[in-house]
Amino acid sequence: MPDLATASTANSPIATIPGVAVVLVLLSALFATVAPGFLSAANLSNVLMQSTILLMIALPMTLIIMTEGLDLSVGAVLTLASVVLALTVVATGSFILGLATALAVGLAFGVLNGILVAWMAIPPFVATLGTLGVAQGLALIVSDGQSVVGVPPSILFIYSGKVSGVPMPIVLGGAAYLFFHVLLYHTRFGTYVPALGGNREALKLAGVPDRGMLIAVYGLGGIMAGVAAMLLTARMNAGHPTAALGMEFDAIAAVAVGGTSFERGNGWLFGTLLGVFAVGILRNGLNLMAVPSSAQVACIGVLVILALYIDSLRGPS
Repeated sequence: MPDLATASTANSPIATIPGVAVVLVLLSALFATVAPGFLSAANLSNVLMQSTILLMIALPMTLIIMTEGLDLSVGAVLTLASVVLALTVVATGSFILGLATALAVGLAFGVLNGILVAWMAIPPFVATLGTLGVAQGLALIVSDGQSVVGVPPSILFIYSGKVSGVPMPIVLGGAAYLFFHVLLYHTRFGTYVPALGGNREALKLAGVPDRGMLIAVYGLGGIMAGVAAMLLTARMNAGHPTAALGMEFDAIAAVAVGGTSFERGNGWLFGTLLGVFAVGILRNGLNLMAVPSSAQVACIGVLVILALYIDSLRGPS
């Protein structure tokens, strides 16, 4: 006989509402009440702009987690790419060359992560924890532990400029989401990603190079870290050797809050977008309330638990 409580919960209205949507409404209502200026157009635009860097790394993190993987190195790789970009641009005056070096750094670490996980069979947590340390150390070495300043206006425009009245970060964030939406839901590559986490044996039987696919997923994550480095450098007007350390926590939190499962290849890209907004709104609201950054990390942990608990109220699928 089915459990009546479970059946009742499953048939309740909340069972049809994603946990991240409930969390977004609750956070918005809370900060609209207690944080002065939260609902102003300038502040909401600021939330969107600040969230784009997180979105750049959370989108590929969704695909990585769908393969039952994880990338703990992305914050350190983003930091290293930003430092290298700033150093290159200051030395050469070329924005294109600076971006190319940032993309190369991101791709190198992404492919390395993929090789460690796919070919050497090292657990993703351990492999990317190791590359996190390497990237963090290199960022400190190449910058001598100091901020790289003197970046030209061509870099600053990436964050402060506008296209038809729309801030550049929002334009780039929208383009990134559109790219990943098409990639995941409208290409053959996208159909393989859930299978890497949910049924890899079937991929092998179909003749799909599953290891190469896995390396490609991690490599894509590295490339996006390089793209995000462009925005981070422009936002800070410098390359700082610790700028994005810890951002991998926010990215993983956004993906988890958005409803992507760490098992069986189940993921929801739009949920990740909502998760990024939830983390962005939470950090913005706490900043307006002058809450210390250390306490903000704890609050993001609570956010993840709350969203997952709300999703659990749906009952077994």
